[in-house]
Amino acid sequence: MSTCNLPHHEHHDHTHGPGCGHTAIRHEGHIDYVHDGHLHHPHGDHVDEHVIGVTETNPDRCTAGQPCEGHEPGHVHGPGCGHEAVPHGDHIDYIVNGRLHHPHGDHCDDHGPVEIVKG
Repeated sequence: MSTCNLPHHEHHDHTHGPGCGHTAIRHEGHIDYVHDGHLHHPHGDHVDEHVIGVTETNPDRCTAGQPCEGHEPGHVHGPGCGHEAVPHGDHIDYIVNGRLHHPHGDHCDDHGPVEIVKG
């Protein structure tokens, strides 16, 4: 029985770790794994659900007029767009070349970097 007070991902039968096939990112001093639009952190006998916080490094702001790099200007982020979804604050962003992109009206906002962990 876990004494962890964070939300748990229920019925998770996959073991996250190096080489598991999911994108690993450094988050708040540890490694989390991007899995089906969730940010998973293996913790003892369960998996915690994490969220990238809204911070100075990863703000939740409109960056209209500043192009998001890494895709065509008309690219629309969403399910099946080819980029991994990850929770950021109270919304979903998409990882593009180590940066969080957020669809916003007729443009894409840049919500800052994430550190992808290789290997």
